[in-house]
Amino acid sequence: MPLKDKLLALAVVVAWALNIVVVKLGIAEIPPIFLSALRFALVAALIIPFTRITLRQLPWVVLVSITFGGMHFGLLFVALSESEAGTAAILVQLGAPIATVLACLLFREPFGVVRLLGLALAVVGIGVLAAGPTLPGPLPLALLLLSATGWAVTNLIIKSMPDISPLTVTGWSSLIAVPQLLVASAFFEQGQWESLGTATWHGWLSIVYSAVISSIAAYGIWYWLLRKHSINSVVPYSMLNPLLSVLFGIVLLGDTPAPVKLVGALVMLAGVGLILRQSPAIVAASEPAS
Repeated sequence: MPLKDKLLALAVVVAWALNIVVVKLGIAEIPPIFLSALRFALVAALIIPFTRITLRQLPWVVLVSITFGGMHFGLLFVALSESEAGTAAILVQLGAPIATVLACLLFREPFGVVRLLGLALAVVGIGVLAAGPTLPGPLPLALLLLSATGWAVTNLIIKSMPDISPLTVTGWSSLIAVPQLLVASAFFEQGQWESLGTATWHGWLSIVYSAVISSIAAYGIWYWLLRKHSINSVVPYSMLNPLLSVLFGIVLLGDTPAPVKLVGALVMLAGVGLILRQSPAIVAASEPAS
């Protein structure tokens, strides 16, 4: 990718890492599934009036609403309520290697020995990071893994779908995700509407930040990058998310990371560096057809 696109990918990852911290504050005041529904409702309200969708595009957008809205974000918010923010951010990044491997299998995207070694190092680093004393229990751990899988599958759907603008995908998938999440919230949560009356600025900030910065801005850029470049050129940047989330946790939440997490972060960063390093032949083969 050119330098401008690399910087855009890094900016997206920074926004996502901050989102984990902000959402962690929000779900302390608003039930997590309900908070996710409010997030997507705000996204839809801000985008839908300016976009249109066709019947041909609708099935793809419905798929994204399920894998991204209900599966990725819905499960992530629930898991965050039962786990430490940095560890949750680490575990959900397993979606990056899942997406990378699936892209090689389904789209025959070139990988190479160096990137394979980098992927292995990154996964080992994530494992070390997550194996500290803050590893969540079986249920939140399972939810985080399912959330990561939902994110990975969403990347593949975005890569496969016909030409649909990023804002259209974001807005309409958000609209379709809202009723899914509200039904889930009605079954599994209570005190949803009462929480809005007692929420402080932390709760409202989490809704606004997650909707405007994390969804509309960050995912709009991310979808644009996925349409322009190969999955294996874009997705590995997301693996920097856990490292940044841990750092933001230290600075903003006063977290004290265990030494094992620092070691894991360095191993993971080395792996990401290898994944992002491509030979000229791989770069040429990875370029999308014009």
